[in-house]
Amino acid sequence: MKKFVIEPTKERIVAQAGLAIVGNLLNQTNLVSRLNAYKLPDISRYPACSNGDVAKSYIGLLCQGKSDYDNIETFRDDAFFALALDIQRVPSSPTLRQRLDQAALVEKWKTILHEESLDLIRHTNAEISPVYAKDKPYIPVDLDVSPFDNSKTKKEGVERTYKGCDGYAPMFAYMGQEGYCLHVEMRKGSVHCQKGTPNFIQETIQSARKLTDQPLLFRLDSGNDSRDNLIILLENHASFIIKRNPRKEKAEDWLYIARKYGICCEEREGKKVYLGSIPDTIQIKDQERSIRKVFKVTERTISRDGQIFLIPEYEFETYWTDLEVPPHVVISLYHNHGTCEQFHSEIKSELDLERLPSGKYETNGLVLHFGVFAYNLLRLIGKKA
Repeated sequence: MKKFVIEPTKERIVAQAGLAIVGNLLNQTNLVSRLNAYKLPDISRYPACSNGDVAKSYIGLLCQGKSDYDNIETFRDDAFFALALDIQRVPSSPTLRQRLDQAALVEKWKTILHEESLDLIRHTNAEISPVYAKDKPYIPVDLDVSPFDNSKTKKEGVERTYKGCDGYAPMFAYMGQEGYCLHVEMRKGSVHCQKGTPNFIQETIQSARKLTDQPLLFRLDSGNDSRDNLIILLENHASFIIKRNPRKEKAEDWLYIARKYGICCEEREGKKVYLGSIPDTIQIKDQERSIRKVFKVTERTISRDGQIFLIPEYEFETYWTDLEVPPHVVISLYHNHGTCEQFHSEIKSELDLERLPSGKYETNGLVLHFGVFAYNLLRLIGKKA
């Protein structure tokens, strides 16, 4: 058995050595100078604790999975925390809370955090991996709403979400297979996922163009099956796969279409799967644009364990797309959209942001922007490591 030698040391051992890398990346941005140059309402031009120090302190907390303001008290006398992040003065918990409350009253801090996060991704030459459709590369852009469970609280904006919990329902946009967060929008819990989405898509396209000149492929759930979204994507020459909302469509009708236009594959005895597509058009101003409805229809007459059904079971799923690739490729590309649930989980769990720290709606919106900045920082570190 190997023997362990235990020796005393006068060296200071810290558990947050990775903050040195975070600090190095922060110093490659103009975040501090831009925040310090902006005077907040009711805050002096030169406060004892600068805006930049407040911002870097909170980012340092988030990168350690701590979102509560009171957690900053642990690091006020921590020399390494201040040294690693190049902070002149670590704020107290009340100062951090009050400063973020004041900053949330204006949009400028959110804009600066968003722009500097994108600039950091670009300046570090971060790899943004494409997906392939018929050998043509596309940069995937995944848009999705993720409910934040804030049950049993009296925070502003906490309402019943579609998941059945009380909380918020922010929308996120992720880019590339790496999942860099391009955009975020704070929303109250009961807001429908389509409300405000056309403008969100437009802003996301602008952000994506700052990072890549490759073709974009937007992927959205059936809650965003809207003509407005299709028009914006087509006008901006962005490809898309959007799961269609079946609304009042019947499986029997799609089975008829599938038998007529689709290709049948019998996966096992008693289970047939039809894949195919039918053309469609959409009017944009004075021009008709061609798009496709891709379908997958499943017909079951025998269950997996051999039980014969008296009445066959039918299932169908359909998608809007402008891609000229086989149906199975479209469906496979859409199913990869599910990886954004992993990205949501990292923001909610790894950064401890699901239960947002403030009772004020606007402040929590600003905190979410800080979270996205910290998330992209950690993602850059993980990919470079």
